[in-house]
Amino acid sequence: MGADGNLVVLRQGTNDWVCFPGDENEIGNVPMCADRMGLQWMMDAKAGKPKPTNTAPGLIYMLCGATQHSNTDPSDRTSPAIPIGPHWMITWPFDAKRCGLPNTVRDAGAWVMFDGTPYAYLHICGTPWIGNEYEPGQAAIWTMQYGRQL
Repeated sequence: MGADGNLVVLRQGTNDWVCFPGDENEIGNVPMCADRMGLQWMMDAKAGKPKPTNTAPGLIYMLCGATQHSNTDPSDRTSPAIPIGPHWMITWPFDAKRCGLPNTVRDAGAWVMFDGTPYAYLHICGTPWIGNEYEPGQAAIWTMQYGRQL
C-alpha cells in the first residue's frame, strides 16, 4: 500500500489474491492476503466508507497475527493495541447473537469482530469456543510447544 492509499504491485501474481508485506511496527498494518472481495472490504474500511461495498463474502488471512485498536469500532485509530493471533476472516455481515458466537477477542476459536456495525465479520482462530479471551490492559504472551506424535 502506497502512502497515498493506492496499491503498489511489487510482483504480479497469477490469481485474484493480493498479499501485503505489512509493517509490524504499525498497528493494523500486518502481513496479510486477501481475495478480491476481502480486498474490497478492507479498502472500504481504510477509506472510512459508511459500509463495505463487497457484493459477496470475502476472505482475508493473517498468519502472523495482528494488532488493532478496537474490537468494536472499525474506525478507532487511537486506543491501545489489541494483540490477535494468527487468523482468517470472512468479510460478510455477521451478527454474534444471531449466530450464537461471542463478540470478544479470543486467542483461539471464532467470534464476530466489530459486532453491531456494518463492518462486522467472522474472525476465526482454530476451533470455535476454545481459547482465552482478551481483556483490556493485558499483554500478549506468545507460546508455542512441540511434542512427538504418538
